[in-house]
Amino acid sequence: MTVMDIPRPWLDNYPPGVPATLDESAAGTLLDIFDETIRKYSDRPALESFGVRMSYAELGATAEKLAIALQVAGLRKGDRVAIMMPNVMAYPPVIFGILLAGGVVVNVNPLYTPRELRHQLNDSGARIIFVLENFAHTLAECLDDLPELKCGVLVSPGDLMGFKGKIVNFVSRHIKKAVKPFALRGSVRFGAFMAWAKNGTLQRPEVSRDDIAFLQYTGGTTGVSKGAVLLHRNISSNVLQCESWLKPYLGARPDHVMYTALPLYHILALTACNLFMFRIGAMQVLIANPRDIPGFIKTLQKTPPSILVLVNTLYNVLSHAEGFAKIDFSKLDMCVSGGMATQAAVAQRWKQLTGKPIIEGYGLSETSPLVCVNRLDIEDFTGTIGMPAPSTDVSVRAPDGTPVPIGEAGELCVRGPQVMAGYWQRPDETAKVMTPDGFFKTGDVAILMPDGQVKIVDRMKDMIAVSGLKVFPNEVEDVLASHPKVLEAAVIGVPDEHSGEAVAAYIVRKDMDVTVDELRTYARDKLAPYKVPKHVEFRDALPKTNVGKILRRELRDEVLGKQAA
Repeated sequence: MTVMDIPRPWLDNYPPGVPATLDESAAGTLLDIFDETIRKYSDRPALESFGVRMSYAELGATAEKLAIALQVAGLRKGDRVAIMMPNVMAYPPVIFGILLAGGVVVNVNPLYTPRELRHQLNDSGARIIFVLENFAHTLAECLDDLPELKCGVLVSPGDLMGFKGKIVNFVSRHIKKAVKPFALRGSVRFGAFMAWAKNGTLQRPEVSRDDIAFLQYTGGTTGVSKGAVLLHRNISSNVLQCESWLKPYLGARPDHVMYTALPLYHILALTACNLFMFRIGAMQVLIANPRDIPGFIKTLQKTPPSILVLVNTLYNVLSHAEGFAKIDFSKLDMCVSGGMATQAAVAQRWKQLTGKPIIEGYGLSETSPLVCVNRLDIEDFTGTIGMPAPSTDVSVRAPDGTPVPIGEAGELCVRGPQVMAGYWQRPDETAKVMTPDGFFKTGDVAILMPDGQVKIVDRMKDMIAVSGLKVFPNEVEDVLASHPKVLEAAVIGVPDEHSGEAVAAYIVRKDMDVTVDELRTYARDKLAPYKVPKHVEFRDALPKTNVGKILRRELRDEVLGKQAA
C-alpha cells in the first residue's frame, strides 16, 4: 500500500484551525525551542515547587550553568547522562542543561531496584547520573557493576529553591527521614557541581535534528527494557503536533498553569507537561509525590490549574479526596488523560464536579509519545483515543500486515515524524516492530472508525498497566521463577479499582512450604514496587501449549470469568 492509498477519514473531521500536515522542520531542534522560549518568555514564571517559583530567565541561566559544569566534567557530544529523580525543581534545568551541552538524556525511574538500575545504566552507557539523595542508596548497591559511570551528582529536594529549599531538605532528611544512609564514591553534591561552571565557558556543539536527544527506556514482549532512540526531530515534531492541535483552544494567554504530577521520567509528562508547556510559556507546578493526595489538594487550592495532564487513577483519587470542592476550577481549560485507559465512570464524575470533560489521548515511548487525541471541543467523554495528530498516519492491520477494512479490529500501526529512530543498539528488535512501508507496530488492537476516530480494543502484548506504568509479565515471572521453592510462574493483569490493573501471579510450587509473604518479599528486593504481585495464588498446574508454553490468555480468561460469575 502506497502513501496515497492510506485512508485518512479523520481529516474530514479535524477541528477548525488544525492543519492536516506540518512543516516539522519549523520546530528545529529542542535547543531551538529552548532559545526561542527563554528569549520570548523570560519574565514569566516557568516552574513552581513547594511554593517557590523560577522564571524562564532563571531556568535558562541555570540550564546554561549546568551545561558548562557538564563539559568541565568531561561530557562530550553524544554522551549519555542519566536522571534518577522525582519531579523536583532541579529536574527541568538538568534536562535542558544536558541537551545544551550536547548530551543525551536517559530518564530513570527512581523506584528501580539495583538490578533494574544496573541494566539501564549499562545498556545506555551513561557516564554521569543526577540522582536525588533519597534514592542514592540504590545506586550505591550496584556501583561496582557500572564501569562506564564516571560521576554521580547528588541532588536534594530543595536544590535551586533558596532559603525555602533548606527547610524542604531539613524536613526530608530529619523529620520524614526520607534519606537513607549510603556510601557513594565519586559523587559530588549538586551545589558543588554547579560551582564547576566557574572553570569554563559554554561550548555549544552543533546539534542537528538527527542527533539523539533522549534514550527513553521501555519494556518489550521479552520483558527486557530497551531504549527508544528519540532524535531531536522526533521530540520537537511531537511538540509542534501538540501545539497545532491544542493552541487553537488554549489561545495565547500568558497565565497557563500546568500541573506536572506525572513523573518526568515518563514520556507523557516529559513531552506534554514539560516540553510542550515550555514551548507555550506556561508555568509548571511540579508535584514531587502525587501519592500525597492531601498535599496535592492543598497545592491545587493555592495555585488554581488551567491545564491538567493526569492518568485515570489520579483523576479518580482526586475527585474523591477531602478538600476537592474547595479547588478553584474557573480557569481550567483542558483535562487530558493518557498512560492507561480512562474509565467512563471516572470521566463522568470528573465532569460533574469540574464542568470539564476528560480529553483522552494515546501514545507510546516509541512515538514521543502523542499519536492520537480527542478534539478539545467534545462535550462528554468519548471512550475513544480520538484522531491522529497532524502529519500522522495510522493503519489498522491484520497479522499478515495487510490493512483491514475501516470498522474492523487489527493491530494499530503508526507512521509520522514522531516515531523513534529505533531501539538503542538493538537492530533485531527494531526490525520486529517496523513494517516495510515505515509503520511502527504498536502491539495494540484497535478499530479505525468511519469518522476517523480510533478505539483501542485490547492489547496484543500481555503488558499490564498499573496506574499508567508498564509491567511486563516475563520480567516478573523470571524473578519469581528464580526463587528456589518455585517450579513455575505465570503473571497476568487483573482489574483493580485503584490502579486500573494489578499484577497477579499464579505459582506452581517446588517446595510446599513456600508462602505468599515469602514470595512477595523476594519480589520486592528485585522489582520496583508497582511490579510486585498484589495477588499470589498457588496452583497444581498452569495451562500450556503442546510445546510447554504457558498460555497467559487462557489463564486470564479463566480468572476473569470467575470474577464475573
